[in-house]
Amino acid sequence: MYELTVKGHFDAAHALHGYPGECRELHGHTWDVEVTVHGEHLDAVGIVYDFKRLKEDLAAVLDRYDHGFLNEVPPFDSINPTAENLARIVFEELEERVGDEVTVAEVAVWESPIARIVYRG
Repeated sequence: MYELTVKGHFDAAHALHGYPGECRELHGHTWDVEVTVHGEHLDAVGIVYDFKRLKEDLAAVLDRYDHGFLNEVPPFDSINPTAENLARIVFEELEERVGDEVTVAEVAVWESPIARIVYRG
């Protein structure tokens, strides 16, 4: 089994509904997002899934969040824009983009250099 991981990032603000601390107020992060895919089969060149292509897939998913207010960007206009929900949504959107060539194994979202959440399907 081969695993491929790429990393992307975006800057965005959010406010957590119902949170009992400071994070209920508007604040921002530089969000780092790592995606790991895996597969067993290599193409004719010997590649499981092109690094460049996976970076482009991730960038396409993250682009709509960059420099925005997550609470106003679907689906976060109807669900709380937590790091947990962001990891799951990015995971699901990447599954659609990569199709059946590889399997999305996990998405890790870092909202600071020392705090991350991982979603595995």
